Amino acid sequence: MPDIVLTTLNAKYAHAAFGLRYLHANLGPLRERAQLLEFDISQRTVDVLESLLALNPKIVGVGVYIWNIAESTRLVSELKRVRPEIKVILGGPEVSYETDEQEITRLADYVVTGEADLTFPRVCAEILNPKSIREDQFSSNRCPLPARRAEIIAADLPQFGDLQLPYDLYTADDIDHRVIYVEASRGCPYECEFCLSSLDIPVRQAPLDQFLAAMESLLERGVRQFKFVDRTFNLNLKTSRAILSFFLERYRPGLFLHFEMIPDRLPDSLRDLIRRFPDGALQFEVGIQTFNDEVAQLISRRQDNALVESNLRWLREETGVHVHADLIVGLPGESVDSFARGFDRLVVLAPQEIQVGMLKRLRGTPIIRHDAEWGMIYSPAAPYEILQTRLIDYATMQRLRRFARYWDLVANSGNFVESTKLIWGRRSPFERFLAFSDWLYAASGRTNGIALKRLAELLFRYLVSQGPCDELQAAGAVWSDYRRGGRSDRPEFLRPYLSSLEESRAPAAAAVLPSSAAPLRQSRHVAARKAGDSKSAAGVD
Repeated sequence: MPDIVLTTLNAKYAHAAFGLRYLHANLGPLRERAQLLEFDISQRTVDVLESLLALNPKIVGVGVYIWNIAESTRLVSELKRVRPEIKVILGGPEVSYETDEQEITRLADYVVTGEADLTFPRVCAEILNPKSIREDQFSSNRCPLPARRAEIIAADLPQFGDLQLPYDLYTADDIDHRVIYVEASRGCPYECEFCLSSLDIPVRQAPLDQFLAAMESLLERGVRQFKFVDRTFNLNLKTSRAILSFFLERYRPGLFLHFEMIPDRLPDSLRDLIRRFPDGALQFEVGIQTFNDEVAQLISRRQDNALVESNLRWLREETGVHVHADLIVGLPGESVDSFARGFDRLVVLAPQEIQVGMLKRLRGTPIIRHDAEWGMIYSPAAPYEILQTRLIDYATMQRLRRFARYWDLVANSGNFVESTKLIWGRRSPFERFLAFSDWLYAASGRTNGIALKRLAELLFRYLVSQGPCDELQAAGAVWSDYRRGGRSDRPEFLRPYLSSLEESRAPAAAAVLPSSAAPLRQSRHVAARKAGDSKSAAGVD
């Protein structure tokens, strides 16, 4: 039975608890006395508690995040009621700031704020047997505990050279079924006021040789999809080039790499490597957030929008990179018209996905300094999304929330690549998709749980009744999208048009998902691109 159990409730089963693996890897002499036990937020807390208590631990360390704070609070409350003698140690970004204000921190025995990799083992050692654990048994002596045991302990910032990397803790089951997270750096040099990463200064790099050796080991164990959690992967160009070169030299079909990129930093030294990767092998998450220079200045965001546009055009026109671009609704000073202009500007640049996110008031971020001037009102419950601002009232914010959800279902999903463009024709994409969003909500009464076939029918109905195209054109686009995913059934609502479509359209229009390095969602966009290229070559409109 382990003395220490490290646990958290992931958003989904497929998400692995990367932070807990770092804690486990750096437990030093306590590593063999610890066990990692993961759950997800869909599981009942009473069942989670049963699994934890079956191990009879002395210490339970809980990773607390914005997505699991409610469930974690319930779990800790029930644990302390049933077994009050078990010591509960909390950590994670959600409890690292505004700590005294939270119910969960009043329930626990200790809270370690900040990056707890080297402080957590000392807390455990002091609890378990303080006299038998020598300081030099641990990987570093940089993080001594306070002389007096404190309920809230601020962790010293660890340096990568002092850390044991956690990648050997990914199991075969993790590799087969979960996202494999990796990091080559921590921190962010920018100070965007809505983001917790702006508080993580300075940027620290993992020892490159050690990191690449760990990546080699993961490749040998069968990992093919890597999600880098670095906030600024292309900040250190020497490191970025080394990592891209490493994976390019070892490329095999199925390899997929996700990076978060600074959007206005893409020099030729990186471009030469990027363009050599096959279609769908790379995904870049590009945080645009706003194209409004005045709003960007308000929130301390530095960004050269002309370079952003140039870089995005290059990525879409000359590479096979899957571009996932982010915009935020509800920033201080951003009106609906301002957001609409930014959205339309981004649509023209044609990233495969535009993530429309609602502003969140993350604990500890300085975005709160704008509350009074801009009338910023947030939900008091996680994930603390914006409810209204001085420029966007509550009803309009709800419309934009539905807009974001439907855009993800229809446009980002890759299920309706051809059909989506018909929604706006030659008019403003934002204006027309907002109208579609309003219509879709009135027709369906929901923003989730819409079956794909039902969504396809609703989209067809909208294009025919409200859109700028006739029935045959709408049917052709929806039918091409529908079967591109490999579906062979013939939806009832399309059957009156299929004979005409099959006579008029070339076989290239029926392209289905190719063998691709990318996950399914991204593969749909790869398939649409290949189908579009084939149609152009065949002269198909």
